[in-house]
Amino acid sequence: MLSLNKNFMKKFTIALASILLIMISSCRSGALSEYKADIIPEPREVSLLRGSFIIDSQTIIVSEERTANSVKYLSDYLHKYYNLTLSHGATGSRAIVLSVKEMPQAKQGAYSLDISSDSIRVTGYNEAGVFYGIQTLIQLLPTNLSGNITVPCIKVEDEPLFEYRGMHLDVVRHIFPVEYVKQYIDYLALHKMNYFHWHLTDDQGWRMESKSHPRLNEYGSYRDATIIGVFPGTGVDSTRYGGYYTVEQMKEVVDYAAERYITIVPEIDIPGHSMAILAAYPQFGTQPDRVVKPAITWNIYNRQNNVLAPSEEMFSFLEDVFNEMMDVFPGKYIHSGSDECAHKWWTEDPKTQRFIKEHDLKDEKGLQSYFSKRVNDIIRARGRVAVGWDEVIDHEKVDGIVPMVWRNEQNVIEAVRQGYDVILTPMPYSYFNARQREDEPELTYPMPATLMEKVYSFNPIPDGLTTEQKNQILGGQGCMWTEYYDSPARVEYSVFPRISALSEVYWSNPQNRKWDRFKSKIQTQFERYDLWGIRYCDYEKTRK
Repeated sequence: MLSLNKNFMKKFTIALASILLIMISSCRSGALSEYKADIIPEPREVSLLRGSFIIDSQTIIVSEERTANSVKYLSDYLHKYYNLTLSHGATGSRAIVLSVKEMPQAKQGAYSLDISSDSIRVTGYNEAGVFYGIQTLIQLLPTNLSGNITVPCIKVEDEPLFEYRGMHLDVVRHIFPVEYVKQYIDYLALHKMNYFHWHLTDDQGWRMESKSHPRLNEYGSYRDATIIGVFPGTGVDSTRYGGYYTVEQMKEVVDYAAERYITIVPEIDIPGHSMAILAAYPQFGTQPDRVVKPAITWNIYNRQNNVLAPSEEMFSFLEDVFNEMMDVFPGKYIHSGSDECAHKWWTEDPKTQRFIKEHDLKDEKGLQSYFSKRVNDIIRARGRVAVGWDEVIDHEKVDGIVPMVWRNEQNVIEAVRQGYDVILTPMPYSYFNARQREDEPELTYPMPATLMEKVYSFNPIPDGLTTEQKNQILGGQGCMWTEYYDSPARVEYSVFPRISALSEVYWSNPQNRKWDRFKSKIQTQFERYDLWGIRYCDYEKTRK
C-alpha cells in the first residue's frame, strides 16, 4: 500500500511539473481552441497562443535599413495614441524585431507576425510585407489604454488576395486640405490598402496646378455658387468656391503615400465632365462662343455642354496636361475618365461631324474610342498604363487600357471576355456616397442604400470565368464622391465602417470571410475608430 502511494505521488509530481512547464513556455506552444483576435482584414492563417507580450518604455525596436518606413510609422503611431516613445537598437531582449526576408515567389505584401512572451517579430517577404505586419500588430493593441500595452501571443501568416486594393476620393465637388488628404491616406494604410484614386478634375472644378495652362487654375478651379440640398435642390448659395493643389503639395502627398506603400492613381476626366476645362479654354468645346463656368449643380449630364470637341489643338492641350500630371505622379496607373460623355453635343456640332468623317470614324462611338486611343498613346509613351471608367468597353477595343468597372457586375464579365484587365468598383457595392442605413438621417446621393453587409457580400470573382479570366481581375476599390460631403466629418461618416468591410473583400481569402465573425470584429473596430477620433456610422445611432 505504501509502495502504491509512492508510485502515485511520483506520477502526480511528473504531471504537475509538465503542466507548469507548459504554463512557463506559454507562448511557445499550444494554440488556443478559439481564435479571438479581431484583425481586419482577416489574415490567411492565425494561431492565437497562450500568454502575452508587454510593450513599455523598456521595449526596443530592432530593425534594418529596408524597414525604415515601417519603423517610423509604428513609432509615430505608438507616440500619437499611447504617448509611448521606444528606443532603437541593433539587438536586445523584449524587442520588436522588423526584418525583410526576400521570397521572390511571395505576393507583394506577404508577411509573418510571431509574438511570444519575450519578442515581437514582423518578417516581411518584401518591404511592403513588413508594413502590413505592422498594421496587424496595431490591430492587436488595446483600444482603451489602462496600464501596460499588452498584446496576445500569436502567429500569423498572411498575404493579400488581390494586387489592387484601394479607395477613391473626389476632391472636385468639395476640396479638402492637404493634411486631410494625408489623413485619408492613413485610413487606407490602416486597412492594408495600396492604391489611392485621386479624382482631380470634373465639371465642378480643376484641382491640379497647371503651369503650362494657368487659366485652368484661374478660371477652371472656382465656381460661383453651389447647389443647396440634393439635386435639383432648393436653390444655390452665393459663395464662390474652389481651389487647387500646387505641384509642391501634390508631390508632398505622393511622398507621404509612398512611405505607406500606397500608389496614387490621379485622374483627369475627359472628354465628358469637362466644364472646368471649357471655362478656361472655350475653344476646346463644341460651342466655343458660349461662356462656360464650372458647374454649380451636380446632374449636368446631357443638360449643358460639358464635352471636348476633337481638334489637334485640343489633343496637344491634353498631351500637355497629362504629361504635367505624370511629372508629378510616378505611379503605374493614370486615369483618363471616359465616363458619361454626352454624345448629343458631338452630334449637333458640324465641326465634330467633319472630324468624324475626315478620320474615317463610324460615328460618335467611334470618336469616343478615338479619344481613348489618343490619350492612351500619351500615357503609354511614358511607360504608364491608362485606366478608364467602364464606358471604354462599349466601343472599339483600346489595347492596354484598364477599365474601372462601376456601372454593374455584368460589365466585369464583359470586360474580361473582351480581353481587358479590370479594376472593380461596382456602384451597388462600392459607392460610399450612398446612404449606409435605410433610415439614413444624413444628406446623401439619392440611390439605394449600400449597407455594410452588402459591401461585405460582394464576390469579386464572378462565376463562369476561366482561370485566365479570373487572373485578369486586378482587384478593386471603393468610391467616395463628395457632391453632398463638404467636410472631413461628413466624409468619414460615410466611409466608416464600410471601408473595413471592403478591405476584407479584396485582402482575405473567400473561405476566411465569415459575416458573423466580421460583425463581431467590427465592434472592436468601432473602439479603434474612437481611438483614432473618427466620426462613423455604427448602425445604432448617428455619431455626432
